Amino acid sequence: GHYISVDMSYEGEKAVLTSPDLYSEEWSCVRLIYQIATTSVTSPASGRLNLYLRQEGESFDRLLWSAKEPSDSWLIASLDLTNSTKKYKLVLEGEMGQDKSTSIAVFEIKITSGYCVECDFEENHLCGYVNRWNPNVNWFVGGGNIKNSQSILPKDHTLNSALGHYMYVDSVYVKHFQEVAQLVSPKTTAPISGCLSFYYQLKQESSIVFSVYLRDMSGFYEELWKTDNALTADWALAEVNFNAPYPMEVIFEVAFNSAKGGYVALDDISFSPVYCSNQTGTPFNPANAGCNFEEDLCNFYQDHKDGSGWSRVKVKRNVYRAGDHTTGFGYYLLANTKFTTQPGYIGRLYGPTLPGNLQFCLRFYYALYGFFKMSGTLAVYIFEENHVVQEKIWSVLDSPKGVWTQAEISFKKPMPCKVVFVSWCKSFWDCGLVALDDVSLSLGSCQTADLLLPNPGECTFEKDECVFIQKKQGRGIWHRKRGPTPTSYTGPKGDHTTGVGYYMYIEASNMVYGQRAYLVSRLLRGTSGKQCLTFFYHMYGAGTGLLSVYLKKEGEDEEIPLWRRTGEQSISWLRGLIEYESDTNYQIIFEAIRGVSVRSDTAIDDILFQGGPCLEVEEIQFSSGSLDSLNEIEY
Repeated sequence: GHYISVDMSYEGEKAVLTSPDLYSEEWSCVRLIYQIATTSVTSPASGRLNLYLRQEGESFDRLLWSAKEPSDSWLIASLDLTNSTKKYKLVLEGEMGQDKSTSIAVFEIKITSGYCVECDFEENHLCGYVNRWNPNVNWFVGGGNIKNSQSILPKDHTLNSALGHYMYVDSVYVKHFQEVAQLVSPKTTAPISGCLSFYYQLKQESSIVFSVYLRDMSGFYEELWKTDNALTADWALAEVNFNAPYPMEVIFEVAFNSAKGGYVALDDISFSPVYCSNQTGTPFNPANAGCNFEEDLCNFYQDHKDGSGWSRVKVKRNVYRAGDHTTGFGYYLLANTKFTTQPGYIGRLYGPTLPGNLQFCLRFYYALYGFFKMSGTLAVYIFEENHVVQEKIWSVLDSPKGVWTQAEISFKKPMPCKVVFVSWCKSFWDCGLVALDDVSLSLGSCQTADLLLPNPGECTFEKDECVFIQKKQGRGIWHRKRGPTPTSYTGPKGDHTTGVGYYMYIEASNMVYGQRAYLVSRLLRGTSGKQCLTFFYHMYGAGTGLLSVYLKKEGEDEEIPLWRRTGEQSISWLRGLIEYESDTNYQIIFEAIRGVSVRSDTAIDDILFQGGPCLEVEEIQFSSGSLDSLNEIEY
């Protein structure tokens, strides 16, 4: 047969192969058979193969999958594509590395309707299912009229004929007690829940255990199903409820106790998004367990016995006291436990009930003011439903004073539980304020969330400058930095993403009054319809100049102004929102102009491009000059 491969003579460039317009209203599975091969033993950077989804109306391609590990055989990647009403294209990209002996090749791309975990084992790629090799017992392909195989069954289930195929495992080579054979499904790449069904045959002379497990990326196994009956004369149907909110593999495992154990055969694995009978209830939505406190406390509450240690507050934009983390203009929670009715200066904030036996990642932002000793002033506990068992899962050690800092905690409990935020003062004399904002909960551990592919069109500057490049003009440059800027009374103390990450800023002490610095995006794909650009900006310092955002269309010289701010704005990171349209390819330009003094360090962070109109409007307040009513807190 034929395959297609990348011409590797162009070092450091990319080869791109684009599909025709595709359209799938049903869930489908993309299977890619590929190989990255190299002859050198210690290859520096051999090259990489990427697969992108290019949806109609989006300026950015979504990375679905990426591989760079060399192999000496063809491999299969299986990727779930959720159903969508939009047209899309698949884009294959081969990146050349420094190694000239590498080859990147693709043998087959196949899009089938249905889910990637489904399989009838009729095709030689076995839908990406793999046997975990064991010296003695393994899953084999049976059927297909192969005379010499140990295929014990006269017919498969799919075709009900001797020509059809199925998977089987036989005890004939078992050497040790408790030998195990595992057949592993491709990893799910999109959240799915519903009913997994399959057909099996089991013949046993001594005990065989046939079970189905789910395994997440941190290696945690959860048993879904186990055989209960002794043997089946014909194909029997098994159905099991199955919930994979984050990437998981399904494992079919057979354990034998002796060589006379017998055999197990498996065929026609299928999946339906509707739970099998007897399962009711809606799947848990983690969005209900988070809150940005803009409207109310969402599903969080305080116990009246404790008194109200936590209040929802809003700080008017000022240069002394930071505002909230969500937008810089909004509400956050503040614990001032100095005057609570309870002894011990404690304020507790309870979250909603979470179901048991799910892996969670909790993220939130906190800021501390006015404590001499910070450690232990904010802690997170897990209360099991009866409130009897309490477990501390996190507490603050030390953090930059007054900077919104992100915390993330992974946890999993067998029983339903609640997350409780506890603010605590050691004494009346060392009692400061604890601020809390943007609590979010996601399924899966925080580590697996970090492995997820990046959000297209998002730039946090944590690794690099993403789609942006410097347009150097004289001494005006944007710098990527973490921590505070060198000049006092200007610039941020930390970034917006985590409080301890990176942002971009202009260093005013290296520039002269009126000098400009440009940060320009690469050419972005034009689309019909509105687009929304969100970003955070920091303009603090008595001499602050201008920050502007422009749109420049391909082939035109004109830079269309979209947004501008002049002069000192706030000590907080503020959110900017811009709605714009461009049906031709375009660039977005961030321009900062240095102000009258060195106190004009201007910074930006967390840029996000999204298709569709902006869902909120920006709180546009005065853009220059007189800061009246400073430092007011609205309760």
